[in-house]
Amino acid sequence: MQKKTSVPYYRIVLLGSGNVALQLGQALRQNGLHIAQVYSRNKDHAAALAAPLKATPVSSISKIEKNADLYILAVKDDAIAVLAKKLHLKDKLVVHTSGSVGMEVLKPASSSTGVLYPLQTLSKSRKVNWRKIPLCIESNSKSGKVLLKKIASRVSDETLWITSEERKLLHLSAVFANNFTNHLYVIAETLLKKKKFPFRLLHPLILETALKATELGPVAAQTGPAIRHDEKTIKKHLKMLASEKEYRPLYLSLSKSIRKK
Repeated sequence: MQKKTSVPYYRIVLLGSGNVALQLGQALRQNGLHIAQVYSRNKDHAAALAAPLKATPVSSISKIEKNADLYILAVKDDAIAVLAKKLHLKDKLVVHTSGSVGMEVLKPASSSTGVLYPLQTLSKSRKVNWRKIPLCIESNSKSGKVLLKKIASRVSDETLWITSEERKLLHLSAVFANNFTNHLYVIAETLLKKKKFPFRLLHPLILETALKATELGPVAAQTGPAIRHDEKTIKKHLKMLASEKEYRPLYLSLSKSIRKK
C-alpha cells in the first residue's frame, strides 16, 4: 500500500476571481494546499470563488492578511502593476500568473517576487488536467524559489524555471498556437453558416490536425493547397472570398507564409 505524502501547511492568498483564479485555486486546494483568502474588488465574485475553496472572501485591500506564505495575483495583465502598488507585504512571496508581464512590476508589493504561469488556455466552464500543464516559474529570491517549486510541483508534473524574457516568447508562441488558431475556427464557422452547415462537421478534422501537429511536428503535418502550390484551387478560394474584406487578405497572407516556410 502506497504511503500518503504529507503536504506542508502554507497559507495562500489568491487575488482575482476570473478564469485563472478559479482554475488555479481549485487545483491548489485539490492537491492539499490551503487557500486562506480570496480577494476581488467585487464582493460577490470574491464570495463565489471563496466558498468552494473554503477560503475567506475579502473585497478590500486593507483586509488582506499580511502573514500568508504566498500571494498569487491572478488578475488581468494591466491590473497587475496597479494592484502591486497597493500591497505592502515586505518580504512575503508575491507572484503573478501572466505570460507577458515581467516579474519586476511586483517590486512595489514585496522584496520577494515571482511568477507562476500556467501554459494553458483556461475557462471557468471547462476542467483541465493540471498534472499535464507546464507551470513556468520564476523568483528573485532563494526562499521564493524553494517555496514556489514545492507548490508548483504539488499541482503539475512539469515545472520549468523560465526567465521573464523566455516566458514572453512562450506566451507569444501560445498566442499563435491558441488564440489565432481559435479565431480561424470562428472564421470557418462563419463561412459554414452561410450554407447552414454545422461547425461539428469540422470537429474530426480539427482533432486530427492537432494530433498530427503534436505527433509528427507542425512542419511535417502541414497540408493544403498552399504547401502543394495548387494555384488553381487558391484562385477559386480567393474568388469565393471576393466580398470578404477581412478574410481574403488573411487567406493570402497565410498562404504566402506557408509557401515561404
